[in-house]
Amino acid sequence: MNKDKLLAEITFKTTLSGGPGGQHVNKTETKVLVNWDIENSQAVSDDEKNRIASKLSSKINKEGELQVASAKTRSQHQNKQIAIDVLVELVEKALMPKKKRKKSKPSFQSKLKRLKKKKIHSEKKKLRKNPRL
Repeated sequence: MNKDKLLAEITFKTTLSGGPGGQHVNKTETKVLVNWDIENSQAVSDDEKNRIASKLSSKINKEGELQVASAKTRSQHQNKQIAIDVLVELVEKALMPKKKRKKSKPSFQSKLKRLKKKKIHSEKKKLRKNPRL
């Protein structure tokens, strides 16, 4: 993935955001929406596009754009930077290959420990029963 190409391909949209700020919130557009068109992107290969589309399907809209919003601060510039950072982090995380699991068996001592715990637990349960008369 080429980060510079990705940053060149994203588009920004600003909207009114809620939250603290009083009358200021009603006048300024501080919420930032960042869109990145995955299908028409030159920053990633076709294989990477498929991986991103499958892993981030909940954040991709009907037009095939990855969408991230930020309204954490009252500053449009800070929200823009936060949204860019989140978008890049999401894409990098989606492109990381999944680690293969190494098969392992429980050790002999761990088996004994588990059986000992089970025995203690069953004894505790037996003591809760009503006594025989």
